Amino acid sequence: MTQHTLHDLVRLRWRMAIALSLLMVVIYFGFILLIAFNKPAMGALIVPGLSVGIVLGALVIAATWATTFFYVRWANRHVDGAVARLAAGGSTR
Repeated sequence: MTQHTLHDLVRLRWRMAIALSLLMVVIYFGFILLIAFNKPAMGALIVPGLSVGIVLGALVIAATWATTFFYVRWANRHVDGAVARLAAGGSTR
């Protein structure tokens, strides 16, 4: 079995945090660029009172929640248990 050090676990956590942060930057700035450069499409009505822009804005918020949920579940499964085992002096796998 491979035993991770605390440094390995911190590096693993940071890699995931950076990857998910980059994902959110792409989603957010993609939304902003759509607003800036394709206003007619964003203003198109799906039903009276509900535009494509409103739906995509809500999806950006939902993506933030989903990304946060994914990260917390991932950290609970992969990092927290390993840190606890490492603190107890055992193997992290």
